[in-house]
Amino acid sequence: MPIKFNYHKQRTMRIALIIGIGIHGLIHLLGFFKAFGLSEISPISQPISKTHGLIWLLTSLLFVSTSILILIRDEYWWLSGFLALIISQILIIIYWFDAKFGTLANVIISVAIIIGYSRVNFRNTINSERKTLFENLNRQPPKIIDEEVLIGLPIIIQKWLANSGILGKQTISNVYLAQELKLKMKPEQSDWYSGRAEQYFTIEPPAFNWSVQMEISPALNVAGRDRFEDGKGEMIIKLLSLIPVAKAKNDQKVNQATLQRYMAEIVWFPSAALSQYITWEPIDDFSARATMEYKGTKGSGDFHFDSDGNFKKFVAMRYKDANAIKPVEWSVIATKTEEQNGIKIPVECEASWELENGKWTWLTLKITDLRYNLKDMPLD
Repeated sequence: MPIKFNYHKQRTMRIALIIGIGIHGLIHLLGFFKAFGLSEISPISQPISKTHGLIWLLTSLLFVSTSILILIRDEYWWLSGFLALIISQILIIIYWFDAKFGTLANVIISVAIIIGYSRVNFRNTINSERKTLFENLNRQPPKIIDEEVLIGLPIIIQKWLANSGILGKQTISNVYLAQELKLKMKPEQSDWYSGRAEQYFTIEPPAFNWSVQMEISPALNVAGRDRFEDGKGEMIIKLLSLIPVAKAKNDQKVNQATLQRYMAEIVWFPSAALSQYITWEPIDDFSARATMEYKGTKGSGDFHFDSDGNFKKFVAMRYKDANAIKPVEWSVIATKTEEQNGIKIPVECEASWELENGKWTWLTLKITDLRYNLKDMPLD
């Protein structure tokens, strides 16, 4: 059975972190109370100056503020947490005899802070890449697509483009979409991991930037980013947005594979099929081969349609990764088609590899948001 994000367990862990940091912060009030004689009962036997007492109070307030920031989902909670952690540990070292056990709590909190920082840093890196992607967009005035631009294309491609609804509409220059995913990392994996992804495309020049957050367990998630830009592909996967577990770039196999992925995904913005860097040749009445060449990278794939011109599947011989010796069959099948923003597109798809021991369907996706021709990149 497919598994979904276990929001209940994630929420429980988040609440535990909030309570744990909050309690740790309140414990620091004991140093303040000791310094100002506000309580006769104190686990701290050493004398505390009023100056140090105020620092204990400040540390308590910082930890409590950190709990509140986590509660309201402020992504920069780790800043106040880091400051509280540093001051707290200095105080613990000064009053080591009485406060040494606070180090264990600080170690646990430091792990959460490192993960929190890594998530923000990884996402900011991706946002910077996307900003550059958008800045490089060729902002030519949009053109209205008419039937004349279809002349010379294979008949089935003409039928697909007309059926998709692009005639009489503006050419698409950029795309934003969001996806809900289910993935399998290995062929022998029985359960599915759930994920959410965002993707940006530009058509002139051809490029995309795709990021995913995937849950492995309630306490463990994976962040990934694939991109195709300037004719080159790059992929990175990080555990907890921190620890790289896979990375590939500056490799011709990766370049070609990401180019073929871009080509397959033009079914979400069909007017890109008219781009000068894509050439078409008919295969039969219901399929045509596309070849894309850009900045020294070249790849091809076959588009298949039904009799009405609805997209059915894309098939290509594609390298599975940078270590692959030879390409294998990769296919993307449309499982549901509907109209989005006036354009008929596949909104649910599944992707498979044809391996030696049989077909491996490793991905299913559903488009949950789709926007064309954005004036500004809506970065988080």
